[in-house]
Amino acid sequence: MMDKTFDPAAVEARVSAAWEEGQAFRAGRPERAGAEPFSIVIPPPNVTGSLHMGHALNNTIQDILVRFERMRGKDVLWQPGTDHAGIATQMVVERKLMETQQPGRRELGREEFLRRVWAWKEESGGTIIGQLKRLGASCDWSRERFTMDEGLSRAVLKTFVDLHAQGLIYRDKRLVNWDPKFQTAISDLEVQQIEVKGHLWHFDYPVVDEAGTPTGAIITVATTRPETMLGDTAVAVHPDDERYRDLVGQRVRLPLVNRLIPIVADAYSDPEKGTGAVKITPAHDFNDFEVGRRNGCRPINVLDAEARIQIAGNADFLDGAEPEDAALALDGLDRFEARKAVVALMEERGLLRLVEPNTHAVPHGDRSGVVIEPYLTDQWYVNVKPLAERALQAVRDGQTRFVPDNYEKIFFQWLENIEPWCVSRQLWWGHQIPVWYDAEGDIFVAESEADAVAQAKAKHGREVALTRDPDVLDTWFSSALWPFSTLGWPDKTPELARFYPTNTLVTGKDIIFFWVARMMMMGLHLTDQAPFETVYLHTLVRDEKGAKMSKSKGNVVDPVDLIDRFGADALRFTLAALAAPGRDIKLGPQRVEGYRNFATKLWNAARFAEMNGCELKADFRPEAVRETLNAWALTEAAKAVAEVAQGITVYRFNDAAAAAYRFVWNVFCDWYLELAKPVLQGEGVDPAARAETQATVAFLIDQIAKLLHPFMPFLTEELWAIKGQVLPTPRGLLALESWPELSAYTNSEAEEEIGWLVDLISEVRSARSETNVPAGAQVPLVLVGADEGVHARVERWSETLTRLARLSEIGFADAAPKNAVQLLVRGSVAALPLEGIVDLAAEVARLKKEAGKARAEIGKIDGKLGNADFLARAPEEVVDEQRERRDAEAARLVKIEEALVRLSEA
Repeated sequence: MMDKTFDPAAVEARVSAAWEEGQAFRAGRPERAGAEPFSIVIPPPNVTGSLHMGHALNNTIQDILVRFERMRGKDVLWQPGTDHAGIATQMVVERKLMETQQPGRRELGREEFLRRVWAWKEESGGTIIGQLKRLGASCDWSRERFTMDEGLSRAVLKTFVDLHAQGLIYRDKRLVNWDPKFQTAISDLEVQQIEVKGHLWHFDYPVVDEAGTPTGAIITVATTRPETMLGDTAVAVHPDDERYRDLVGQRVRLPLVNRLIPIVADAYSDPEKGTGAVKITPAHDFNDFEVGRRNGCRPINVLDAEARIQIAGNADFLDGAEPEDAALALDGLDRFEARKAVVALMEERGLLRLVEPNTHAVPHGDRSGVVIEPYLTDQWYVNVKPLAERALQAVRDGQTRFVPDNYEKIFFQWLENIEPWCVSRQLWWGHQIPVWYDAEGDIFVAESEADAVAQAKAKHGREVALTRDPDVLDTWFSSALWPFSTLGWPDKTPELARFYPTNTLVTGKDIIFFWVARMMMMGLHLTDQAPFETVYLHTLVRDEKGAKMSKSKGNVVDPVDLIDRFGADALRFTLAALAAPGRDIKLGPQRVEGYRNFATKLWNAARFAEMNGCELKADFRPEAVRETLNAWALTEAAKAVAEVAQGITVYRFNDAAAAAYRFVWNVFCDWYLELAKPVLQGEGVDPAARAETQATVAFLIDQIAKLLHPFMPFLTEELWAIKGQVLPTPRGLLALESWPELSAYTNSEAEEEIGWLVDLISEVRSARSETNVPAGAQVPLVLVGADEGVHARVERWSETLTRLARLSEIGFADAAPKNAVQLLVRGSVAALPLEGIVDLAAEVARLKKEAGKARAEIGKIDGKLGNADFLARAPEEVVDEQRERRDAEAARLVKIEEALVRLSEA
C-alpha cells in the first residue's frame, strides 16, 4: 500500500542509492555500445562553492536534457567536475588562516601555503558535488574531474608551450587591471563598474619657455584622481581646439614634481568636456597609455603593488627633475591618503582652480571589492585575434549555434573587438606558468623543469641556475580546455573519439565571454573542431519581486533550503516551468510550494488508482482499448508526449514543463479520473469496461512517470518502482527506461466526443463564473439546433454533464431561449437561460464598470512605459513589474469583454 503522503526526503535518499547501485548514469554502458553518443560538460563549479540558485537552474536544465536523451536510447556522458578557481580559493584559505589566527600566506611560504590549500580542498571542496547529487544531477560521477588533476594539468602545460612556440603567447609590459588587495592582475571581465559620488579637481599647470622659465600662461586640467598627477608625462589638447593651438609643442612644469612635460595634440581630448585639456598619465590610465604611445610619452609608475605612492628608488619618477620636499614626503602613502595630500598641496600653492561634485563609474574587483588600479607590469598574454577569427567563422558556418540566437550578435561584437588576453596572475594557487629564467633574463618555456634545464644547457653550453616564473595562469585558461581535457586530450583516448565534440553546452549568459568564447577559441585551435554544437544560454534567477539576489540585500534564496522544505522535484519543476528563453526568472518559496502541490496531486492520483484496483497488466495493449474515454486519455497522452519532446528538443523547457503539467493535472487528474469514477466505483458496470479502465489508468501512470522523469526524477522513480511490484518479473530503473512511444495511440473519434464533453462543461463553468451565477445554483442547459450526434452524446453523458456542470436539466430547442447566455462548443450552440437566477442588467453594468477600470489602469501603465525618462531611471525589476501588471490587466479585460458579449446576446 502506498504511503498516504509523499515524503521527498526519504524517497530522495532511497532513490539516489538505487541509482548509484545500478550505475545508472555511467557512460559507455555495454548495452549501449552501438548507440548514438550524447555528451555535455558541466560548467565546473568553483571548488570553494556551494549550490546557489544559478547552479540549480543550470544543472536542472542539463539534467532534463541528459535524462531525456538517455531515455531516447543514447549513450549519454554528462561530464562532472570542479574548477580550482584560483583567486576565489586563495581568498577563502587566506581568510580561514586569518580567522584562526594562523600565519599568513607570505609567512608560511609558497610550498606550505599550497599544502594547506590542497588540504582544504580535500576537506571542504566536495560540498557542491554533494548538493548537486541532492538536486538529482545524473552526471557520470565515476568520471569526476578537477582542473588541477594531473591529466588536466598536463593539457594546460602543453597548451601554453605550444601556443608560445607558435608565437601566440608572449610577454609584454602593458597596463593591466590591478587588484591591490590580492596584488594580482585581473581581467576586464572581473571588473565591476560602480557609480560613486566623487569630485572633479581642476589644477593649473604653468606653461614654461624653452629654458624652463614660466611664461605666465597656464593650462588647466581636470582629474578625478589627483594622486596620479605625480606620474603625468604630457598634457593633451584636441588638434582643432583654437584655445590651445599656440600652446601645442610647448611644455609645462608639473607642479610638486617639477618635471617638464609636453603639450601634445591628440584627438582623445574632447573640447566639449571639462577644460578641453587632459593630463596624460600613461602608467595609470588605459586611454592615457594609448595617447602616450602615440605621442612618445613614456609611462611613469608612481604606485606600488599595494597602491601606495612609490618614490624612493623610483628613477623614472625623477626623470631629471628636482621634486619638492613635500612631494617626496608622499612616499609610502596609501593612494587615497595621497589624494587628499596632493589636493591640499596644490591648494597651498594656489594651483587648485575649482572643485566640482562628480558622479562617475569607478572600477572595482568583483571578488575583493576594492578599487582597481590600471597598473604597468610585465605579464603573459595570448594573442587571441587569430583564434577569435576561427570561432567567429564556426558560428557563421553553423558549426555552433546559440539559443536564443540573439546571443550570436553579442558573441560577434566581443570577438570582433577582442584585445590580447592577459593570462598571468600574481597568485600561488593555480597552474604555475611553465617558464624559467636564467640570470641574464633569458626565457625558457617548457613542460617540465628538466626540459627547461636542457634548453638552457643547449644555449649556454653548460648547466646554469634557473628560476621559475612565480605567477600562475588565469583560471579561465584551464577551464577553456575543459570539453576535451576531461576526455584525456592531448592523448587520443577512446572517450575523446566518442564524446568530443560535445552536443550541448548549457551555461549562464553572464559567462559568454569568460568561458564560452574561450572554449570556442581553444577548441578550434587545438582540436580543429568546435567543442559543442549548441550553446544554450539561460537567464538569471531573481527574487520573487524581480530584484537581483545579493547577500547585502538579504534576498538570496538558498536552493538547499527549498529542497529541504519542498523536495528537489518541486524546485526542479519550478525552474523548468519558469525558464522562458530570454526572460529572467522570478523565484519565491510560494512558486516552489505550488509545484510541490503538483507532486502531491500526482501522488494522490496514484493512490486513488491503487485503491480502485488499477494495476499494471503485463498483457495490456493500449491500441486495443474499446472504451471511448480510455481511447481519449491515450490520445491526449500521445499529444503530451509529442509536445514535451518537442519542447525539450528546441530548448523551450518552459513549454515542455507546461505541456507535462497540463496533461497530468488537467487532463489526467481533473478530467480522466473524474470521468472514470463511475466506471471504477459505480454499481452494475460492465466488468470488461472496468477492467480496461483500471488497466488504462495504471498504464497512463507509468507513461506519466516516464514523461515527468527528466523534470521530477525522484518522485517518478519511486512511482515506477511501486507500480512495478505487481508485475510478474522485476523491472529495472526508470532512469534507464525508454521514452514513451505513443504516437500510434490516437483516436480522433474519441477525441472529438470526450473533447466536446470537456469543452462544454468548461464553457458552462466559465460562463457561470463570469456572470456571477451563485456557486450552489443549478441552471438549465439548452442545446440549440443539435444534430443526431449531439443528441447521442448528451444521452451517453447526461449524468456526467448534470453532475460536473451543476445543471438542473438538459433540453433541446431550435432557437436559443430569451435572456440566455450562448456558448459555442466545437460548432454546437448551447444556451444557459439565466432569467431569475442573475440580474442581467446589473451584471452588464458591473462588468462595464470593471472594463473601464481595467482600461484606465492599462492607460496609466502605458504612460509610464512610454516615458523614456522612467525607462532610463527605474530599476529593471520595476519596469518588468509594470509590464507584467499591464499583461495581467489586458488578460482581465479580455475576459470581461467576453462576458459582456455573452450577456449582450442574452
